[in-house]
Amino acid sequence: MEHLINKKVKEIEISGIRKFFNMVAGTEGMISLTIGQPDFPTPHHVKEAGKKAIDEDFTTYTHNAGDIELRKAASQYMKEKYHLDYKADSEVIVTAGASEAIDITFRTILDEATEVIIPGPVYPGYEPIIKLCGAKPIYVDIRKNGFRFTAEVIESYITDQTRCIVLPYPSNPTGVSLSKQELMKIADLIADKDIFLLADEIYSELVYDQPHVSIASFSRDKTIVINGLSKSHSMTGWRIGLLFAPENIAKHILKVHQYNVTCATSISQKAALTALTDGKNDALPMKEAYLERRNYVYERLREMGLEVQKPDGAFYFFVKLPTEKVSSFDFCLQLVKEEKVAVVPGSAFSSYGEGYFRLSFACSMQTLEEGLNRIENFIKKMQA
Repeated sequence: MEHLINKKVKEIEISGIRKFFNMVAGTEGMISLTIGQPDFPTPHHVKEAGKKAIDEDFTTYTHNAGDIELRKAASQYMKEKYHLDYKADSEVIVTAGASEAIDITFRTILDEATEVIIPGPVYPGYEPIIKLCGAKPIYVDIRKNGFRFTAEVIESYITDQTRCIVLPYPSNPTGVSLSKQELMKIADLIADKDIFLLADEIYSELVYDQPHVSIASFSRDKTIVINGLSKSHSMTGWRIGLLFAPENIAKHILKVHQYNVTCATSISQKAALTALTDGKNDALPMKEAYLERRNYVYERLREMGLEVQKPDGAFYFFVKLPTEKVSSFDFCLQLVKEEKVAVVPGSAFSSYGEGYFRLSFACSMQTLEEGLNRIENFIKKMQA
């Protein structure tokens, strides 16, 4: 019966990140610097709120858009943190993780043959959904622009078919973010054009050298902001995403969300309420730890002679391979076999990631030190 499967589904593949992670999982003695999973536990008071929700039988459906108290808290959180103003009752949707928010956004705004401009390299979760919608991903090579997806490099890719531009900042996999000035130029670029902006800001609380600024500050009427608690509050498994959009856009996205999941899990919503109120600054100690790790990893990689850019945010390094003689996949596979340390091949982040590997520093200093020692040993053997 496989021949009856939707052709578009058959053409997409499992994420290269997960494919490589699954390949090395369970190997004894393996050090994994692969997936973006914070190594901190969910804050205690957030977990207690989830337990309390169960004990108090808060286990039924909520409003499709999410419990109103949570939406009010999310609205206040965005106003306090990023100076964005969204109405809780009509411009905030609580989703089953940021991934669902991306899915329902694309399914709402895309038609067959429309185009979505995305940077390359980029997180692999956008292209498959774009294709499932019958739309076309248009990659912009940002490798020679310091991985910066600026108005200058975007402009020549805009056509009459352009429906959306994806701005995933801070970036997975590069850690690069955009400045206020760069975002303002993008807003100016599309000011007279009917183009949506999808701002994936899931790492917004994990920025190190300058405050996070949202493109919605300059182009609110065209922007769908996606955020969530997975990275900021180490709540990946709780699956709480947050979508913010003008009412005339949000009301249509809500319809797709309703028929997709009905509502986000009620128990997780109660935990999220505590995270956004009592725990609104829970990310700060995590960010301090990530900053220390970032600086350590950066110095180690530089000492190895590797070409790398210090990330502005998130918890990844996107590292240029020390040789052009092997593919990123083969390099990473050989690293696994010889040194038992796993990183993600750059090819997992589109063809524009070839020639690089991604290293996650969302793990302990002890793990990072041992992992980097093994990487250094591997490179020395390659260059001998």
